[in-house]
Amino acid sequence: MTLDITRSEDETVAAGSAFAFTLRPGDVVALIGDLGAGKTHFVTGVCAGVSATGHIASPTFTLIHEYRAPACTVIHADMYRIGSVREAFDIGLAEYFQPPYITLIEWADRVLDLLPEEHYLVEFRHRTDPAEREIMIRHSGEGRA
Repeated sequence: MTLDITRSEDETVAAGSAFAFTLRPGDVVALIGDLGAGKTHFVTGVCAGVSATGHIASPTFTLIHEYRAPACTVIHADMYRIGSVREAFDIGLAEYFQPPYITLIEWADRVLDLLPEEHYLVEFRHRTDPAEREIMIRHSGEGRA
């Protein structure tokens, strides 16, 4: 488990960029946290860390964005508007849980039952200071994160 405290959007992006170096194609990352907790900024950092191209934005209405990188394709999914695990399955989310994809899922708490047994869980929490965020990263498998 790792724990980061960030004090700005730039620090949250930097935390995502640093985390990107642990990822490899086939990894799935569940991002959980309240609205405005830093999930999309973290994804922006992961994309920068793997040299993905494109404008990084939350896919709240399109549900899934793809960003090309030299060694992988980053999938950025947003499950905020998903009503059930079945709906996420029906849109093909699980098809991205393999190489060449690194799959980042915002509001993943809505689809945890669909995720592969091995995945990262990244939890974002607001702290007492409104500028601060707590980012806790865990991996379900042994020997990682």
